[in-house]
Amino acid sequence: TSRLHMLRFIEMITEASFYLFNATQRRVYFQNIKILIPATWKANSYGKPKHESYEKAEVIVAAPYWKHGDEPYTLQYGECGNMGKYIHFTPNFLVNDYLIDVYGSRGRVFVHEWAHLRWGVFDEYNNENQEVLNYKYSFIPRCTSDLTGIYVCEKKSCTEGNCVINQLTGLFKEGCAFIPERTQTAKSSIMYMQSLSSVVEFCNESNHNREAPNPQNRMCDYRSTWDVIISSMDFNNTLPRTDPSLPPPPTFSLLQKRDRVICLVLDVSHSMNGDDRINRLRQAAELYLLQVVEDNSYVGIVTFNNEGEIRSQLRQIVNKDIRKQLASYLPTAAPSGGTNICVGLQLGFEVIKKQDGNIYGSEIILLTAGEDSGIIECFSNVINSGSIIHTIALGPSAAKEVEQLAHETGGLAFFASDRLDSNDLIDGFCAISSGSGDTFSHSIQVGLVTSFNALVSQTVSIDSTVGKDTFFVVTWQTAEPPRITLLDPNGKNYTNKDFEVNTVLQVARLQIPGIAEVGEWTYTLMNTHLSPQALTMTVTSRAANSTIPAITVKAHISNDRNEYPRSMVVYAQVSRGLSPILGANVTAIIKPETGDPLILDLLDNGAGSDIVKNDGVYSRYIYSFSENGRYNLKVRVQRANKTVRPHPTVPWSHSMYIPGYVENGKIQMNPPRPSVISNEDIQTRVGGFSRTASGGSFIMSAVPTRPYTDVFPPCKIIDLHARTANDMIILSWTASGDDLDQGQGIYEIRTSESPLELRDNFDKTMLVNTSDLTPQHAGYKEIFVFKPEAFATENITIIYVAVCAIDKASLHSDISNIAQAVKFVPPMDYLTVHTPPLLPISTRNQGL
Repeated sequence: TSRLHMLRFIEMITEASFYLFNATQRRVYFQNIKILIPATWKANSYGKPKHESYEKAEVIVAAPYWKHGDEPYTLQYGECGNMGKYIHFTPNFLVNDYLIDVYGSRGRVFVHEWAHLRWGVFDEYNNENQEVLNYKYSFIPRCTSDLTGIYVCEKKSCTEGNCVINQLTGLFKEGCAFIPERTQTAKSSIMYMQSLSSVVEFCNESNHNREAPNPQNRMCDYRSTWDVIISSMDFNNTLPRTDPSLPPPPTFSLLQKRDRVICLVLDVSHSMNGDDRINRLRQAAELYLLQVVEDNSYVGIVTFNNEGEIRSQLRQIVNKDIRKQLASYLPTAAPSGGTNICVGLQLGFEVIKKQDGNIYGSEIILLTAGEDSGIIECFSNVINSGSIIHTIALGPSAAKEVEQLAHETGGLAFFASDRLDSNDLIDGFCAISSGSGDTFSHSIQVGLVTSFNALVSQTVSIDSTVGKDTFFVVTWQTAEPPRITLLDPNGKNYTNKDFEVNTVLQVARLQIPGIAEVGEWTYTLMNTHLSPQALTMTVTSRAANSTIPAITVKAHISNDRNEYPRSMVVYAQVSRGLSPILGANVTAIIKPETGDPLILDLLDNGAGSDIVKNDGVYSRYIYSFSENGRYNLKVRVQRANKTVRPHPTVPWSHSMYIPGYVENGKIQMNPPRPSVISNEDIQTRVGGFSRTASGGSFIMSAVPTRPYTDVFPPCKIIDLHARTANDMIILSWTASGDDLDQGQGIYEIRTSESPLELRDNFDKTMLVNTSDLTPQHAGYKEIFVFKPEAFATENITIIYVAVCAIDKASLHSDISNIAQAVKFVPPMDYLTVHTPPLLPISTRNQGL
């Protein structure tokens, strides 16, 4: 079965390549596709991956996300024109041909999703409006006005075959669905109904409907799909091929991950002296070796200053004794000497080569605190080596080039400050897990706290998805350990005598046997030393069940290098496998090299930087920076033991579910779309949990000295909604801020009979009196009611509304999405479409 899935996947990409070539006007196609075969498949003559990993895959084939069934979708939560994260296909989608009737051929579906993923465009249909009322512009884009078909009732709210339409408003009764003819002449649009054989184009500027309230218009400022696509860097200086022949079909490389091979390459130059750096390195690296790195991995250790030293050849981790032996080879002191990173990397490669003669697909964890002007000499060799380089820059003087090594090789980049109340080193090592997709073997950072207080008392939640290999690790700075008390949910008490205490490393470690008890664990750390010291508690665990994924957190920043005053977005994806986790409290801690950390609450409210509500992706703008240099990102996530119901709509960008077709004058209906909520909902069974995750590092430049000039306007409002009650319009939206999505601004609300007039000439449209509106703080819900003068006119039934937010410095946000307010029309004003239900109706005749 697995090989059949792979064969169908290859067929899908091959078809997609030719379809994409024509859709992009003979510009681009797929040349080579690399397929990462699961490690569970029997070994064959598959190639060895270089920088490819499951975690960075652009397309994944996996069991269905619990709400979606087999619906293909793209995880896309960035702004218009930004790449998405991945496309998800289910195994069933690849092999069951009945789904072709629902979504169209697989190659066409792939191109629809690829446009989401690669070029950051959005759908030209609007699921939300289909759930309520099908507006004439929400259902059919103008560039597909040549489509023919009929309207039928899918729901009990209308009579079968008798949909009604009001010719003034263009409203259909709830439950009406458009059933297209199987045979069409319409050529567009791929982002609407790619399933039709005639559809071969994206909507362009000449036929794009800027009035349609769909995601493409809302997110891309009413630009056409093709306009966004052709603006991508993929098309820089890319002219259409004049050769009339088709491009060659893609070639496919089948790759398979072997056992993980890692070498720790650790700086022991003079730069590691002071600030307790060597001891902090040992604490973090030991935790990595004893708790984090996966079983059966091969691990070696190299140190370097001017010269390199092999501390340990590769050892396969098959038991706890091997882990302890490797930890014993960690450096204990930093002799004098300069920093030669190239020497360390070269020696790391030599250690790795002894495994099977090459270094493809291997990993290096490079930690350095020193400057090294000579690193450029080995840059190209390291980047072309086929090894993934993860980097940890310790302190403010670490070589500025190391992040580029990580970026170019697909590695992770971290920064650890010298603040003793920081656990950045442990955070970084905990985040370096295998990219094989086997999340069940990953070590998960359940909790972490660092404090200079003499007494630290906290709780940490062990939830039902974790509990295996659970460690509680305490660190301190002096020879004398703190007094430790740990209480499990059943009242069992652990103290210092139960911990394995290492007074040299200043580490105490306790492994809970078996599966740790689910619930709240309470710990107390008391400093018994005369002087203050930083006390830390780190809690790690693994998935409790080898078939049920654990809750995980993936955090990242929108740019790894940024220049002021460009803002950035912090993201945290909280999920269980591919299922989003809702209702969590998510906090980002952004630490500069020397200043105080910035703390932000991340939101999943569908406003500001968060373009999709209730998708488990929490975000916030970050724009306030205290200094130039490196910053470290960490995210803490908590959720109380409460029931959180999922949002009933399908998030993200997905392929359209076609209810049926008209063929030879007869309606052929597809099976109903599967229910999006299961009775035993995953959200209700998760309970309380806590997580800590590192989001890596980023570098800021051009930060001005204080005081700042206000250069950040309020963020654009993207969730404006309008409804009517009698002759009143009720507006609702999420409050914008003074600076992006923080603070408090004021609002200018305007109306028009034309959505394009609001977009293009906002200042010249009808101003609404907002003297009764008291603005809320950013993130809170705004509600405003007013009576438009236009509704007094008999023949005006639709008013369009937009909002602009303004800050104290008179900086204006972009114009919000445009909302429609529909005046109530008595039932006798509705005109029934008296057309036999089997007779095709051209959407052109309905003004659509």
